[in-house]
Amino acid sequence: MTPEDAFLAKQRLLVIAPHADDECFGCAGTIARIKALGGEVYVICCSVGDLKHYDGKDDIVTAGKREEEFSSVMSFLKVDDWDILYRDAESHLRLDTLPRRDLIAKFERDSKLALDRLRPTMFAIPVSSYNQDHDAVFRAAFTAARPHVPSIKPFQRIVLGYDNTSLFWSLERNKFHPNFYVDITNYLDVKLQALSMYESQMRDAIHHSSVQNVEFIARVRGREVSVEAAEGYMVFRHVL
Repeated sequence: MTPEDAFLAKQRLLVIAPHADDECFGCAGTIARIKALGGEVYVICCSVGDLKHYDGKDDIVTAGKREEEFSSVMSFLKVDDWDILYRDAESHLRLDTLPRRDLIAKFERDSKLALDRLRPTMFAIPVSSYNQDHDAVFRAAFTAARPHVPSIKPFQRIVLGYDNTSLFWSLERNKFHPNFYVDITNYLDVKLQALSMYESQMRDAIHHSSVQNVEFIARVRGREVSVEAAEGYMVFRHVL
């Protein structure tokens, strides 16, 4: 086993996903690799709800469909456990209207996979973006992971911000600059298959949120560190 594999094999990873599929865009390859090595992975999806896509069609993707796809993907990736925080239409795509303290409490204490309960060794959160839900979740999760005395409040020694296909559209001060990479060469097919299971969410090949574009991004990230495919993260904290 390589030193990198030995490191990942010991991790208990918690991923916070604003919506069902965000965990796959950013972390599915990492999830698959950690699970294959014997580590633990948990996912909190913040919101599922009925949604009319901005695609000129009248079709509504129901919350039930989103939850069904999410559960299938979690099982496919062999995730140890998962939780959905909000299933109501009023919260979906309106997480920014919730008091931030309520979201922080969900991440810290109230979810069955909250930091205080799970005590993850690695914490992956969405970086801030133009999406209002992503921005709200980032700020709440970042606060939940604030430094504290470990004997009083669980302290996550590794806190990472994960990639998303929409991050190219952001203000310069918010640009995504990965400085932590996970080689997913052997797990790229798993990542792409997991994403394709979100049938209601995947777009045509030319769209940035397509399976094809996710493969392009993974291969570009890989070339940035001289491997075939990788997932990139921003390190917010890494304590040895």
